[in-house]
Amino acid sequence: MSMPATRTGERLDSWRRSSTGCADFTCTVRRPFKSRLKEKAKALLPDLLFLSLLHRKEVGRFPNLIRPRTFNEQILRRSLKPDPRYAPLTDKLGVREYVGRALGEQFLIPLISEPAGFTPSVFDSLPDSFVMKANHGSSFVEVVHDKSKASFEELQHLAARWLSTNFYRNARERHYRDIEPRLFFETLLLDKRGKIPADYKVHCFGGKAGRPEMFILHISDRFGQDPRGNIYDANWNHLDVSVGGYARSAMPEPPPDNLAMVLQAAETLAEGFDYVRVDLYAFDDAIYFGELTFTPGAGVVPMFPDHIDFEWGRLLRTVASTDTQ
Repeated sequence: MSMPATRTGERLDSWRRSSTGCADFTCTVRRPFKSRLKEKAKALLPDLLFLSLLHRKEVGRFPNLIRPRTFNEQILRRSLKPDPRYAPLTDKLGVREYVGRALGEQFLIPLISEPAGFTPSVFDSLPDSFVMKANHGSSFVEVVHDKSKASFEELQHLAARWLSTNFYRNARERHYRDIEPRLFFETLLLDKRGKIPADYKVHCFGGKAGRPEMFILHISDRFGQDPRGNIYDANWNHLDVSVGGYARSAMPEPPPDNLAMVLQAAETLAEGFDYVRVDLYAFDDAIYFGELTFTPGAGVVPMFPDHIDFEWGRLLRTVASTDTQ
């Protein structure tokens, strides 16, 4: 799942502090060494063992990947044996063609640039506000409200770190191996209040005849100081459910005025899939596409109450397979 972004300088300062952790020279040297050693050891684990241990750590039980029952277990199996369609549609640049064809170009966030390399001239050509992203994974998002308060060097450092990240190694979602890392810049979407609009992450179960069963994770203030996540059904009934680490709001939010259009857009993009999460932005009577996610949370997302993991698992119809290699 995506993590809230901070201003560039704050993010880099935090990253530098976490890389050292103390002023003592021995500690400074030992911690990166231990961290590198741990990462190398994890990299040697086979995917199946790695995912089983990660699922046990995050969800609290070892997964059954021979006869998966829960939502997370079935997502793990998808990670190990992805549909060939997943990689091109998970690619945040490559998916634009599919969305433009299925919904229309007006649903795409305007693309500013997709440069071959990030250079000072590329930085100079960017508008006063923009969003910098990478196409090959989650959390590669940097919001720049005012370019005069950012610097090329800080953004270049961040972009280089993104592009050098093998996202498949994070949680062994195998379809990410087939996505070539690329940097791109989009228009910064703001609503009438000048705020970044909320995310509507529509979990679509079904993919056959008729409308899929849909649950909406509404995330507000994602890049702010108090992000909140609430789950609603397709009729905007507030459900006593939590997925992932977002705190719930004290009171449910009102539905968007164009909720019917949100559900129709999600249904259109989900056609032909037994499950996909369709991320959209809906504000001021407009709808923009965010991304398609076929293995949300890499199949290691705590769900509360726990029986929701089993209920969503029953909804998720997957191709029967016992081959988890």
